[in-house]
Amino acid sequence: MLRFKDGMLTKTVRSRFSHEVGEKVEGCTIIEKHVISEPVPSEQRRGIYDYVVEVTPTPEKENKKRSSSRPAARASAASPQEGFTRASPEEMGGVIRRVPSR
Repeated sequence: MLRFKDGMLTKTVRSRFSHEVGEKVEGCTIIEKHVISEPVPSEQRRGIYDYVVEVTPTPEKENKKRSSSRPAARASAASPQEGFTRASPEEMGGVIRRVPSR
């Protein structure tokens, strides 16, 4: 879930690996670190950490009109593609087995 904090877009990432503030996790810079569960070396158990990371805003994609792309799709579907043939079951070499219903 994305949130705004101090004018930045942030999200929380949970990890079993220990990182420090300023490092990168999932391509985002860590702003805060919260320990959820301490590591227990005697039981070979890793800790659990929540990181608040800064997310860089991505530009929104332009919505393309569907009506403009449909005529082109219909024209290409009407004409067969060059060099494309469908394989027969013999060419595929597979055996089709039917499983009886229970």
